[in-house]
Amino acid sequence: MAKEIKITKKNYRKGDDGYKIVSVRMKDELIEQLDIISQRTNRSRNELINMLLNAAIDLVEIEED
Repeated sequence: MAKEIKITKKNYRKGDDGYKIVSVRMKDELIEQLDIISQRTNRSRNELINMLLNAAIDLVEIEED
């Protein structure tokens, strides 16, 4: 299994980050978990999703048939 993903608290700031908007469907339970982490770290859902995807993308292994 993968290592823990550490997320530090962030000082509040807004601004254009140059990212593209993407729409994703998620289960309510997953959103609730993201909201808890968001509140504890002062980071937006968007920022958390990007951090978690960046950490997980290196763990992807594609199996060839």
